[in-house]
Order: sequence, then C-alpha cells, then structure tokens
Amino acid sequence: MALIKSISGIRGTIGGLPGEGLSPMDLVKFTSAYLMWIKGNKKDGGKLKIVVGRDARISGEMVSSIVTGTLVGMGADVVNLGLSSTPTTEIAVVAEQADGGIILTASHNPKQWNALKLLNEKGEFLNEHEGGIVLEIASAEHFSYADVDNLGIQIFKDYTDFHINHVLNLNLVNVDAIKKRNFKVAVDAVNSVGGISVPRLLNALGVNIVKEINCVPDGHFPHNPEPIPENLKETSEVVKESNVDLCFVVDPDVDRLAIINEDGTMFNEEYTLVAVADYVLKHTPGNTVSNLSSSMALRDITNLHGGIYTPSAVGEVNVTTMMKITGAVIGGEGNGGVIYPESHYGRDSLVGIGLFLSHLATYGGTCSQLRSIYPDYTISKNKIELTPTINVDEILAKIKAKYKNFKVNDIDGVRIDFDKEWIHLRKSNTEPIIRIYSESSSAERAEDLAEEIISTIREIAGL
Repeated sequence: MALIKSISGIRGTIGGLPGEGLSPMDLVKFTSAYLMWIKGNKKDGGKLKIVVGRDARISGEMVSSIVTGTLVGMGADVVNLGLSSTPTTEIAVVAEQADGGIILTASHNPKQWNALKLLNEKGEFLNEHEGGIVLEIASAEHFSYADVDNLGIQIFKDYTDFHINHVLNLNLVNVDAIKKRNFKVAVDAVNSVGGISVPRLLNALGVNIVKEINCVPDGHFPHNPEPIPENLKETSEVVKESNVDLCFVVDPDVDRLAIINEDGTMFNEEYTLVAVADYVLKHTPGNTVSNLSSSMALRDITNLHGGIYTPSAVGEVNVTTMMKITGAVIGGEGNGGVIYPESHYGRDSLVGIGLFLSHLATYGGTCSQLRSIYPDYTISKNKIELTPTINVDEILAKIKAKYKNFKVNDIDGVRIDFDKEWIHLRKSNTEPIIRIYSESSSAERAEDLAEEIISTIREIAGL
C-alpha cells in the first residue's frame, strides 16, 4: 500500500489501513482539509461551489461518492461532472465560476491507484505553498462541518461537449483544412474517459473515419496506461494493419498525448509538444517553456521562429508559472503534455489534437514525414540507488562544482547543458535515489552520457 502527498495532489493505492493507502478515511480527511483551505480564501464568505470530475478507473465511483459527500457535508455545493477528463474539469471550474475543483484520477498510474488533484478558482493546480497549507490542515485535522440546515447540494452536469466546442472555437484550430484531408484516425483511450471525448472531438473536427481501440470507459486498462513506446507495441501493430493516417493515444485522464505514425512507428511523446509548438509559433511568434527533463528540440524550434525558450522545474504548476512569467504562447512537458494559454493553463490532449491535426492538415504530408522534419534527439532515463546514509544533496552540489565550466541549472536538481546534449539529475523525495535523464543525438550517446555521470556519482559517493 502507498500514500503519496506531493505538489501534484494526494495519491495512493486503494485499500489497506488509514494512512498507508488511499482509504475512505484518508479521502474524507484530505477533502475536508482542501475545503477548509478554500473557505479560508473565500473573501465574501458566501456559499462555496466545487467542481468534481473523475476518470474511469474501477475505484472512481466509490472515491467520488466519498469526496462529494464530504463536500456537501461541509456545506459546499458540488457540480459533479461524472466521467470527465482532467482538462474538461479544469475548464468547467472557470465556466461554473466555482471556488475550486477536485479531479479524481491517478493519471497514468495502474488501476490500483487513485488520487485527488486539487484546483484553485482558475482551474489550475495548487502551487507548492498552497498544497503545503492543505497538508498542514489535514495533519492537524482542523475541520468544521455544516449543520443540517446548511448542507450543500449536488447537481450533475456533462461538460464534454462544452470542452469540444471550446477546442473548435480556438483561432488556430483549422476545421476546414482537417475536413479537406479526409483523415482516418485511430484512438487508444486505454478504456478510460478519452474513449468518450476523443472520438466525439474527432467527428466534430470533420474526421469521418475513427477507429476506436480500447475506448470502452470501464477502467479495465488493457495495457500499462502510461502512453510510452514500450506500452504501445500492440497498439502500434493494430495501427500498421488498419490503414489509418495516425493514431492518438491518451492516458486515463487525457492530459498526456502520444502519437503513432501511419506506419506504426512512434512519433515520440517528446515531439507532440515540439510539433504543436512549431505550428503555433508559425502563426503567433513568441516564447516557449518546458520542464528541465524535456527535449531540447523545443528550444531549437523556438530559436528557429525567433522566440526565447525557458526551462522550468519539473511539475505542471512550475511550467505554467514560468509560462506566465515569460509570456509564453505555448509550453508543456515532454511526456506529451501540451499547455496552450489561448485555451487555459493546463495540459490538454483535446487541445493538442485540434492543433496537431490542423498542423498535419496544412503541412500536407504524412505523419511520419512531419516527424522527420524535426531535430532528432533521444532521451535516456536511468537512476542510481544509493545507501540511506549518503547525502544526496551533497553529491549534487559536488556534481555542480565539477561541471561549473558548463551551463548549469539548479532550480530542480542539477542540469548540465553541453553543446548538443544535456544531462539532468533529480533526487527522489522518498528514496535515496538520483534519477538521471540524458539527451543526445543518438540513443547510444545518451546512454554513454548517463553512464559517465553514474560513474562520477559512484566515485564521489565512494561506491
């Protein structure tokens, strides 16, 4: 059993003892703490309204019942979206003029996991300071519930079509161009809420032939739900045999977008953002942001269009904060997370699909041909396990000093940029582990770069 409290919310495995997993008691405690924080920020002291949406995982209905019941018990009105993607819930918070929102999803984690992702009144994730206050309230258990005359009420709404129309109305989503290409598009929604929204979006965009793969929203994930190449081998084979132009793959809450080319090869989730950014920057020149562990291909494309690329610390809220600081017109994360401020400050696969298809339609070639026009880099992901007695911060400080003659960024661990490659070291908050990300022009060189830094770490640690 596991319960993890972090900047991205409260997540854990279902079952087990309170405090050791995401038990019903934990759900009540953290929901109560969140609403106490919301109450503390309510300036007019009026009735609270909270939007709740969930992905299709098996535990979702149980978790939703407890969370919404707790909110009502604390006197808040609840707008229950039922099965709803993360970005749909974010957009609904703003549309409903709500005081906040809770998304019940463990994102790409396996079926035994669930989570509470907490939103502010802008439909954006809480920052580290705000999340810390919620955790302090939960620890102290300073809760106050409503009496019988002041209970909240719950109403049910479906915001999927609202979200789809929102995408269609974006200036850079070129529905006419998409219709003219007569695309055949496959979708792998890992049997979660993307199976509801993505086919409907594609039809609305003028895609008449949609091949649905794993689109029954029953929460029985047919493969590991993280949309990365090693989990999509079977889907790639289906795509290759189906005579489609491309395949979109989303994770259970539809905020990460991967793409499979018409020949079954991977477009690569790192390049979802790169391609979308290329299209956006062609029409609206400006700046971009991605996190430190994302491909430098975005930097290259941004430079090509005359913009300024800025890296941020890892974590969606860190990306969006930097985007606001730099006035970025597009940004996101290399895991397939596209953040388009013209829409909202949240990773959104539906927005990503609308922009990517517009790009592919106006480009005129195949999906694999589009991929070939971008700089070709490969990221290697490794880790080194250390003994509990080793001071990880001290090791990172020594690494930083050793490479001081290179470009070093220490806003989140240590990232060292060389001429055409980089390496990023981040420590785990729960284990004596250093995670190592490296990128170069080939898989072999990226691995070699990682091995070089691992050897240096072992030498420093005396291993």
